[in-house]
Amino acid sequence: MIDQKKAEKSASFALNSYRTMWEIRLFEEAVQDLFDDGKMYGTMHLCIGQEATAAGGAGVLNKTDWVLSTHRNHGHAIAKGTDRRAMLAEILGKQTGTNRGKGGSMHIADLTVGNLGSNGIVGGNFPIAAGAALTAKMNQTEQVVLCYGGDGATNEGSFHEALNLASIWALPVVYLIENNQYGMSSAIQQMVNVKKLSDRAESYGIEGLTIDGNDVFAVQRAVEISVEKARKGGGPTLIEAITYRYKGHSKSDKLVYRSKEECQYWMENHDPILKLEQRLAEEFSISNAQLAEIRTAVQQETKEMVRSVLNDPEPELKELWQDVYQEGVKQ
Repeated sequence: MIDQKKAEKSASFALNSYRTMWEIRLFEEAVQDLFDDGKMYGTMHLCIGQEATAAGGAGVLNKTDWVLSTHRNHGHAIAKGTDRRAMLAEILGKQTGTNRGKGGSMHIADLTVGNLGSNGIVGGNFPIAAGAALTAKMNQTEQVVLCYGGDGATNEGSFHEALNLASIWALPVVYLIENNQYGMSSAIQQMVNVKKLSDRAESYGIEGLTIDGNDVFAVQRAVEISVEKARKGGGPTLIEAITYRYKGHSKSDKLVYRSKEECQYWMENHDPILKLEQRLAEEFSISNAQLAEIRTAVQQETKEMVRSVLNDPEPELKELWQDVYQEGVKQ
């Protein structure tokens, strides 16, 4: 007998995830267009192709739970609830940005929704996540930390130190590694000598899982189970989510290390949005018209967001030293 409430919850999650994933993809495409048009400066790291790890991960946390991200952070922030308009303003260096235009693309944070921020240092967020989890454990808040990382970051010393500490102290933290096949321009097969990155969990006496990172339901299940275990005092989990980024590591990446055929294969056979569309049609009887309505709504929202943010004010010179030092503390 079909559990009606469970079926309705699954359908709701699927539709919400579908919208979130389109919000992420169209946001990233808008950022790329702004960069190409010379309206955005610096660099950026797009997560197009990795939308399911964000929607199925950060998207299933409680608002009071915390998330820590990497320099490829836009999707995680959107899924956790950070306002897209404020994010775009931040990337463009506007006064209305999440961090008043001082963080830029790689350092978006939003404490109002539990987004503790991203990190431009590869692997720099792993020990911070352990520290946040220690805070939650000492304060007995039942909060859990979800920490994202890339496959390349698992070779950093900070990764191993953080997992060791989190294991010893049974900290409420889940480490979710987005294995998108490349650490900058280096293929994962050339950088590690284990079959699965999740195998590294065994070294620290914690559970390790490898999942399809382009299946939002697989990500949801793994994260929910791991978060619930951590919330009950069961300690950390290492999740490896197999995914793929369609764009380069950053805007300076010429993509000379992989073929167009390889990227096309992933786009045609493993695209997370197309996977979810198929499931919505087959399992939940969602029509193409319903899906088109969601896409169109997000497209219009994104277009209006870009138009309006471009007119936002720039930070004033007098704000240069604000937010640099903690106010009220004697040096």
